Amino acid sequence: MRTVDAGAISSAVERACVEANRRLPPDVEAALRKFRDAEPWPPARDALERIIANFETAGERALPICQDTGMACVFLEVGREVHIAGDPYAAVNEGVRRGYTGGFLRSSVVLDPLERRNSGDNTPALIYTDLVEGDRIRITVAPKGFGSENKSRIAMLKPEEGLAGVIDFVVSVVEAAGADPCPPIVAGVGLGGSFDRAALLAKRALLRPLGKPNADPRYARLEAELLERINALGIGPQGFGGMTTCLGVAVETYATHIAGLPCAVNINCHASRHAGELI
Repeated sequence: MRTVDAGAISSAVERACVEANRRLPPDVEAALRKFRDAEPWPPARDALERIIANFETAGERALPICQDTGMACVFLEVGREVHIAGDPYAAVNEGVRRGYTGGFLRSSVVLDPLERRNSGDNTPALIYTDLVEGDRIRITVAPKGFGSENKSRIAMLKPEEGLAGVIDFVVSVVEAAGADPCPPIVAGVGLGGSFDRAALLAKRALLRPLGKPNADPRYARLEAELLERINALGIGPQGFGGMTTCLGVAVETYATHIAGLPCAVNINCHASRHAGELI
């Protein structure tokens, strides 16, 4: 049994909050450049050039990629052979508080959905925990802006709607979102489980590296078809048209009830941010 002090979690979360908001993951950066090089429509290509220039400047000047530094979604994978000395959830929130205040990141969290009083330090975070093998803790911080989050949707489809119903729903969600979520987007799709599990699957799907298909060939084909269908919508970067509406689609699945086919779509803007550490 390995003991990890909760303070180490705070420090890792603090660093990840700052890093995620200042630098795009390498796979997202590479996808933007790839689509920029392939984009034939001049206004769309120019929009992609400006997006690339923005994240390059953010990295060079240690500034946030976007003014919306998001709500902190924190994923903890805790090894079964780890003993955490202290409260891990309090430690996560302490790390978020330090990262957002010390890193001069915008505080966007309100403590009550209706009262709307800002917490002042972007806490509380959204925390998701999994127990895994081993004696390490993997921490992933994924700041989620709400221009894209607000365009996410879930549908409790009927089983008979099947694959065609899933495709139609996902494409319709992106089409209805239009330019609002700052395309090119990344789309996470959750299939199965229950109402709540499908939404979590869709959010977790956004963490998968772009270009890495689902291990199941059936769902890899679905991801490819969805990407093709979405890019055929012609919304384009920032709504300027062209072939680059979406950088990637990731589908995650779980067992479900005989009477249901839950389908969730979690949309992320081109600043698909996440960072983390293994401690």
